[in-house]
Amino acid sequence: MLEEAIDTVNWGDLPGPCDLYEPDRVATGLRALATASGLVRAADAGSLLAGGGLVHDHSGAVFPAAVTAAPILLAIVRDGHPDAGATALRLLDDALAFAVCDRRTRVATSYAEAVPICCALADQLRRYAGLLAASGAEGRCLLADAAHHWRFDVQEAVAEGGGVAAFGVLAGRFPGGTQPAELHRVGRGTPLAVQVAPHYPLSGHSPDACLRVDGARLDGVAPSAVLLPGGCGSGSADR
Repeated sequence: MLEEAIDTVNWGDLPGPCDLYEPDRVATGLRALATASGLVRAADAGSLLAGGGLVHDHSGAVFPAAVTAAPILLAIVRDGHPDAGATALRLLDDALAFAVCDRRTRVATSYAEAVPICCALADQLRRYAGLLAASGAEGRCLLADAAHHWRFDVQEAVAEGGGVAAFGVLAGRFPGGTQPAELHRVGRGTPLAVQVAPHYPLSGHSPDACLRVDGARLDGVAPSAVLLPGGCGSGSADR
């Protein structure tokens, strides 16, 4: 199944700087890591993926291929040899750490056209929260780091005063207070820069939340809209 998942992707079609990204390393490295049965082979596969496949560790670069490969790496954590799983966790940790510093790279997702790469990676990690929580300190640290890249899916919105009250589901950890955010809609390539704050106190026991959205119109905050942290886009969203 993993081999099929690896071969389904045309890694050369994914974007990346031509002087750093080497797509041929991706499929080769993932196949080698998925079948690695010891420390040396896992390390060799990890070197391929860290040297231009998913990240470029010498320059601190991360490529969109890392988002696509994240479910494969997490499957290796779950099903692979312990040394291969540990290598996969380190690659995911590097990818998220490098992505936090990458304020330019965006990727298309099912819910938005131009998501900051750190937020897209965090989404992938949250889908495997149980696995990561059971994967030792490194897995738990990955989850904690991913939580900073919160995501709010709007399910209902009403006009209120000079803004919009949006009801929906919050993933990750909202830092509190008024925060810069990006408002994304499917089909709109450029996100809208807004300010958001909890409309009601957030609950640590439920993902249901209500955020006040300033700087947006009601028709722009309709269901299927998604809010992401504004800092991840380095202020590149347009008002």
